[in-house]
Amino acid sequence: MHLNLKKRNTVRKKRSLRVRKKLRGTAERPRLSVFKSLSHIAVQLIDDEKGVTLASYSTLAKELKGKKKSKEAARVVGEKIAELAQGKKINQVVFDRGRLKYHGIIAELANAAREKGIKF
Repeated sequence: MHLNLKKRNTVRKKRSLRVRKKLRGTAERPRLSVFKSLSHIAVQLIDDEKGVTLASYSTLAKELKGKKKSKEAARVVGEKIAELAQGKKINQVVFDRGRLKYHGIIAELANAAREKGIKF
């Protein structure tokens, strides 16, 4: 592995841990964790006390077949995770953006979840 690649991955890991050390999900207010790859977006509702994923959704779902990472896809993923959360009687979450900046696709996903009634 190239030296710069190792350093970049180390910096990313540190940034992610720096953001996450302040966030803690509970059963009443789980952590809404966002993951973004080169092609897809995924979100999870996580109860950190039990170490359990309560719900998850991504662009790999059958309903989003053929859609890749985009603002439009992020909006759909945000709406779906909000519906799943409300199905489990969860109205409040802690938003965990990880190492990602809160703009563009991440902001679109968060706004869609808020519009569907999730508070954070």
